[in-house]
Amino acid sequence: MQTGDSWTSLRAMSAARPRILVAEDDPDLLRMLEHVMRAIGDVVTAIDGLDALEKARASRPDVIVTDVMMPRMDGVTLAKQLKETPALANVPVVMLTARTGPRDVIAGINAGARFYVTKPFKTEELVAKVRKALAAKPAA
Repeated sequence: MQTGDSWTSLRAMSAARPRILVAEDDPDLLRMLEHVMRAIGDVVTAIDGLDALEKARASRPDVIVTDVMMPRMDGVTLAKQLKETPALANVPVVMLTARTGPRDVIAGINAGARFYVTKPFKTEELVAKVRKALAAKPAA
């Protein structure tokens, strides 16, 4: 039997888990990313940038992991839209992409990405960068 203090503590631990929004248009990669990110926090998934923007506005995530190349709205445009939305401007963005050229990296960083991770990536690297982004997130 749980005491009131135990329930309060369980709720506090659950509330302390960061909210992670993952945007990826490849269904297999989206499932894998969702699984990996659940080790860090509670995960909401989006199938493209427009879906991610709508879900970010509704759920106010603590960090967003997004692919760059997606239909309807790409990750760079998503990052720009987030930075133009006062309530979401401080949400760190981690971009995933196969585009590794200097112009692509600069575009991602200029759009507001905290980290730029190239595909294929090691999950340990991605997890480390997401944790780093969460640790460096300014207070709302």
